[in-house]
Amino acid sequence: MPRLDREGVKIYYEVHGDGPALILTHGYSSTSAMWKGQIAALSRHHKLILWDMRGHGQSDYPQDPGLYSEVATVADIAALLDEVEAKDAIVGGLSLGGYMSLAFFRAHPKRVRALLIIDTGPGFKKDEARAAWNKRALETAERLEREGLSVLLSASRERSTVRHRDATGLALAARGMLTQRDARVIEVLPEIRVPSLIVVGAEDTPFLAASDYMAAKIPGAQKVVIPNAGHAVNIDQPQAFIAAVEPFLANLPASGAAAAP
Repeated sequence: MPRLDREGVKIYYEVHGDGPALILTHGYSSTSAMWKGQIAALSRHHKLILWDMRGHGQSDYPQDPGLYSEVATVADIAALLDEVEAKDAIVGGLSLGGYMSLAFFRAHPKRVRALLIIDTGPGFKKDEARAAWNKRALETAERLEREGLSVLLSASRERSTVRHRDATGLALAARGMLTQRDARVIEVLPEIRVPSLIVVGAEDTPFLAASDYMAAKIPGAQKVVIPNAGHAVNIDQPQAFIAAVEPFLANLPASGAAAAP
């Protein structure tokens, strides 16, 4: 499979099918393999782009902490769309991947045809809540450095079932990509003017309120709660996930009807 050279950092990606571009980003400490059960359905009418974030899976694990950030991740998404010659795309992801999709919209609204936000939080308006989140992210980094990949064995299914070369990239990604620095992403929600689908597992308790918040703040957003599913909603209930996503994709306006700046 191909790798995109991002100033010396090689990013692993896959392209399946043809049609309007749909790029999906995995969650923190997962990989593009978390979407394998959806490839056949989602590539039937779309050019499906899957990839591993830096520090994850088959992408590079650079040792410079400065190479891990929200800005770098958003730039990686833009570069991948350029690489596959997609002027715009349906942009989505799970958890951290969903947050980065919102961050991508904030940076490149004209390149987003629609948003698919799965088991995701949009960040925090209050400094205290952000600080608590960051504390947990830094503790995760420390555990990975101390215990290695065994930390993931008890994690949710999108993390416990995928492979990484070692834990170094994940620890750096926790510090640089999982931590948050401001409220710019959550504040952009009312400005989103593209079709948006929010999907959450009914048992993903930490993200239910966040999903409600996004559905209320994003104009015209649709929300689907999938029963008997946790954080890895597409793995826990793959048929219900596709049943929620396919009609949304089928009813999207033609490419080119992207957001206003």
